[in-house]
Amino acid sequence: MELKDKLQLLRKQNGYSQEQLADKLGIARQTISKWENGQAIPELNGLILLSELYGVTIDRIVKDDDECNVSLRVSTNVDINEIIHFLLLAKKNTYAAKDNKVASCRMNSYDFCYKDKKGYTYLDTYLGGECFAGEEAVWLHDNPVWSMNYVGRVIGENFSGDFLKEALMAVPEELPFRGPEIYTKGDYHYHCKVDGEFIWFQGYEEIFYMDEKIYECYFHGGIIR
Repeated sequence: MELKDKLQLLRKQNGYSQEQLADKLGIARQTISKWENGQAIPELNGLILLSELYGVTIDRIVKDDDECNVSLRVSTNVDINEIIHFLLLAKKNTYAAKDNKVASCRMNSYDFCYKDKKGYTYLDTYLGGECFAGEEAVWLHDNPVWSMNYVGRVIGENFSGDFLKEALMAVPEELPFRGPEIYTKGDYHYHCKVDGEFIWFQGYEEIFYMDEKIYECYFHGGIIR
């Protein structure tokens, strides 16, 4: 595995976007991008900071032998990058796609479930309509590994559930929580902001129709151990 690929792998498995990692290290996001594109190599000080942040030795980061490349995972032995990959598939094949709805697990709840052949299971269950609350969770072999709670409400006219689903279908790998930072279609504008990393985060999404805010939702969650 090349250094640029390993740097990207370590970042994703520890739940950081490039911007979040840059903030942690006190450097420009463009520097992180150059490291991961192979356009630049971290200097010694950068390697020390990465080693301390990820909890792995510098040798393990820079060496190219097999012994240094195995099991680059968090202490829970859960591959965060793998969880994110599954989560993106699950989100794009459940509520946002109006697919994989299942029998309610609670009274008057709406449930969506998605599974893969590796043993991952995703469940999104929520209550309410214009004012709602719910939880998304991921299990690996029946063991919970990640969860996110959310609560939201419609606060104006002209709300479009279909527009919200379109925004959620565009969930990006660097923000695998709700939708992208910005999504626009006609007079509808979706915004999403997240503080923290995949392992521990909180965020807020909102929808505007022209200049009027018509929807808002708060969410938070992280890794389950």
